[in-house]
Amino acid sequence: MNDVEVVTAREVPLGGPRAMTVRRTLPQRHRSLVGAWCFADHYGPDDVGVTGGMDVPPHPHTGLQTVSWLFAGEVEHRDSGGVHAVVRPGELNLMTAGSGVAHSEVSTPRTSLLHGVQLWVALPDAAREVSRGFEHYVPPVVAVPGGSVRVLVGSLVGSPAGSLAGSSSPVRTFTPLLGAEVAVEPESEVTLDVDPTYEHGVLVDRGPVLLDDVKLARAELGYVDTGAHRLVVGNPGEEPARVLLLGGQPFEEPLVMWWNFVGRSHEEIVAFREQWQAESDRFGAVHGYAGATRRLPAPPLPNARIQARLHPPGPGDRSAWG
Repeated sequence: MNDVEVVTAREVPLGGPRAMTVRRTLPQRHRSLVGAWCFADHYGPDDVGVTGGMDVPPHPHTGLQTVSWLFAGEVEHRDSGGVHAVVRPGELNLMTAGSGVAHSEVSTPRTSLLHGVQLWVALPDAAREVSRGFEHYVPPVVAVPGGSVRVLVGSLVGSPAGSLAGSSSPVRTFTPLLGAEVAVEPESEVTLDVDPTYEHGVLVDRGPVLLDDVKLARAELGYVDTGAHRLVVGNPGEEPARVLLLGGQPFEEPLVMWWNFVGRSHEEIVAFREQWQAESDRFGAVHGYAGATRRLPAPPLPNARIQARLHPPGPGDRSAWG
């Protein structure tokens, strides 16, 4: 049986004046990363007629990839690489920021119910200067005993099978990584053979579920350290359950994260902010966004130095983590 650390979510506003509320599980003070996954927002299902939906004006990113995955609704994506796309349920949209990109995200007029996740993947130092890019992929649904699996990104490098439930994703990643949607039928369980060189997080969209007999509520994340060969996701309820499985080899590089930037030092973050405020070519321009705010201004920097986030120990050993 694996040790499971339960990471609870906190509610935060997303975007500018019409900010909608999301539930954020990563990063937390005691758990900043799962593999290279460094950020996880879970939102909805929201009645757009009541909440106003999503309207995030053009804003910057550095040093990461964004992974957008919807369960309901549509989101219009525009970025400074010239990409104009619509994010739909069951369709992966992955944007690579590299050294700098800007994008906007707006729920479409057709959307009445909005429900999904926004995830970030930290780029290793060797890949931080890659060109900005965008990929779209529709992962197949793979039936497994007790439910189904859809692999969004990645594969298993340390598993004899090399895949999760016989499936892997062709989208480009820069570290050993896995992201998958797992559906569990009522009063059933799904057993997943996983990569023991990976650490894993199970983020609950529809639950509660049992991860190796540890109960996880909606929007909670169950963390399992490296060494696990198998994970069991159980659904004790009478309605279908759904989780996202996030995994990857531990990301050992220190990260400095602030606002929408991922860097390696306080000085880098300061420079990124100055360049965004000055409308530097680093980020380019987003064309076609029709919101009231032309671009999202960066918030003030904190009065103290922004500290690096380090990979914390697993749930069985907290002694080295404050």
